[in-house]
Formats: sequence, C-alpha cells, structure tokens
Amino acid sequence: MPGVAEPVINLVRRTTEPVAAQTLRSTGAAVIAYAVATATLPEPAPLTAPLTALLVVQVTLYATLNMSVKRVTAVVVGVLIASGFSSLVGLSWWSLGLTIFTALIIGRLVRVDEFVPEVAISAMLVLGVTSVSARTDMAWERVFETLIGAGVGLAFNLLFAPPVWVQTAGASIDGLAREMGQMFRDLGSDLAHPVTVPEAAERLHRARRLDHDIVEVDASLRQAEESLMLNPRVRQGLLHRVVLRTGLDTLEICAVVVRVLSRTLTDLAKDRGDAPQFPAEVAAHMTELFEQMAGAIESFALLITTPVAASAEEAEDRLTDALDTSRRTRDLVADMLLAAVQEHPRKWQLHGALLAEVDRILDELDIEKRAERLGQELDRRSAYLHERHPRLHALRRRLGPVKGGGRKKKADAGAR
Repeated sequence: MPGVAEPVINLVRRTTEPVAAQTLRSTGAAVIAYAVATATLPEPAPLTAPLTALLVVQVTLYATLNMSVKRVTAVVVGVLIASGFSSLVGLSWWSLGLTIFTALIIGRLVRVDEFVPEVAISAMLVLGVTSVSARTDMAWERVFETLIGAGVGLAFNLLFAPPVWVQTAGASIDGLAREMGQMFRDLGSDLAHPVTVPEAAERLHRARRLDHDIVEVDASLRQAEESLMLNPRVRQGLLHRVVLRTGLDTLEICAVVVRVLSRTLTDLAKDRGDAPQFPAEVAAHMTELFEQMAGAIESFALLITTPVAASAEEAEDRLTDALDTSRRTRDLVADMLLAAVQEHPRKWQLHGALLAEVDRILDELDIEKRAERLGQELDRRSAYLHERHPRLHALRRRLGPVKGGGRKKKADAGAR
C-alpha cells in the first residue's frame, strides 16, 4: 500500500499551518503598529513598525517573544555600528563594505539568527544619511519604530493569546500510532500464506517510511512545546511537554524495531520460497500476537495524549491488559517456535530475532518503565533549569512548592 502513510502527513500539515488565523493576527498587529507609530512619531510613513509587528507575531507566545528580542537587538546593534562608523568616516564604497562586514560578524556574535541581515540593513540605512543631525534622528526613529512594532506584536499575542497546540500534536501522535498498528495487522495477516519477496520488500519499504512520518510528527510536537512555554493559560506546561516528548521517543524506538522486524520477515520470505512463512497453528497465534501488539501501541498513544484523569486511567487499563495479553501470547508462540526449531535447526536465528524484536517493543511500552523515564526526564530538566537559571528556579519553587513526593506523583500521572 504505497500511500498508506500519506494521511498522517496530511493531517500534520493541515493542523500545524493555521493559515487563516495567523493571517488575521499578523494583519491586525501590523495595522495597529502603523497607527501607533503614526500617532507617536513625526515620520510621515513609519513602515518599520508594521514590518516588525508582521515579523514577530508568531503562532506561539514564546516564538513571538523570541522574535521580538532578536529583531530589536538586530536594529539597535546595527544603529550603534552605523553611529560609530559615521563619526569616523563618510559613505564610500570601502566604508560601506567595512560596515556591512562588521555588522554581519557582530550580528552572528549577538545570536540574532535569521535577523543577521537586519543588522547590516539598519547600519546601511543610517550610514546613508548625509547630515549628522539627520543621521541621528533616523537612527532613533528606526529604533523607536522597531520597539513599537515589537511591543504591539507582543501585546497582540498577550491579548489575543495564540492557541495551545497540544491537541494537534496529540492527533499527529495518534495518527502515527495507528499507522504502526495497521502495519502490525498487515504483517500478521500474511504469516499463514506464502509471501513473495517483492511483497515482503514492500512491507519493509513501508516500515522505512515511518521515519518520514516521525519527522512530520516531531515538527507538530515542537510547535506544541513552544505553545506551552510562557503561556499564562497553561499550568504544568513542563509536564505536558515531557509526557508528549518522551512518548514520541518511545514510538520512534518502536518504529525502528518494526523496521527490523519487517526485515526479519523479509528474510523468512526469501528462505521459505513458495511455502507459508509459518505452520498454520503457529501463524494463527502469531497473527493474534501482532493484533494484540497493534492494540498496545494504539493504547499507548491514547495514554500519552489523554489529558483527563478518568480517561487516562481507562487508557492505562487498556494498555496494561494489552501488554499482559501480548506477553502471554508471546510465551506461547516462543514454545511453538522452539519446537519448530528442533525440527528445522537452520531457522533458529530468524525465529530468535523475531522474538527479541517483539520483546523490545513490549518492553518499550511498559508502564513502569515509562513512569521511570518520565521521572528521570523531569529531574534532568529541573537540574538543568537550576544550573542555568538558579534565580528563576528559586522563584518557581516559591510560587509553586511541591510537597512530599509531588514530582513523583505528577510523573505517574503523566504516565497515565
């Protein structure tokens, strides 16, 4: 099924590109910035203000603040560079080149990223003014316009807060898990029948395409993580980010194992030729095992994307049942494969590899392992915050003290 992964990609693209909402927000912020600049500055057409607002209004509050700081920094640095050069030299080809070179180097040093050219542009515009007084006026006007545009853009996002994209990321993670579950069902449906090498190779190619789906889902998750940062409407934003991120990491590991498992079945198809991959009784139980593992992966995705406690407990119960049933079926299949290996010793490598891959997936989905991973990740990020921003960490602890075992309880809740 060549196009089976396309719905996942289309879903992510539709939900991570809020074209209509972002167009209205950017347009409104730009118009307001222009009106404010016109009312407060003497310049007849202060277009830098709406341009700045247009650039800094992003789909998340964190991105807007980040862009505002970078844009203002770029303009101020450019103006300072031009002011320094204008006091020493006039405008000529060599002074222009030296100004641009210096601005680009300093722009990278102050880490304004995509606004590095803005440093050079601001420097050139100020340096190009002939008189010293006009040059000073233009420098200050450009700084003020940039501050107005950035301030309006930031205020616009505070008053009309951008959405939280957790639900979007959850939908993309759920779509990825369903695709993986369907792969297990399709692989299991072929075990009792002869499988040609091209058919097995197509299954392997489909498993490899999961890597592309994970890249798309990761982009959606990054947007969700940004939407949770500095968002006043969100409580426990760090916990939400860690739950989704570690969940996607688990699914990524499972996708790698699915690819390896598909390769093992491809090797079995080459070895079997026109014969079924497994005897009828073994194939029936392996088909059942693959169906149960598909349900486990889908239950895992539901668990990490369900915010309501009651529904999360139900998802946890479903995952627990799916894992327990899968392990029992796996043990039964292992006994059958052991008997088959005794009759056909040459197959023991592929049978052992198949069981090892099943074990790895079941282990990755284990609830206790997930709770432990969540706790470790929360501790790691808390230690990083304390190391990099000790005052901010102390402030957060004063604002929201965690009483005995609170973090462990939150991690367990995140596992649900």
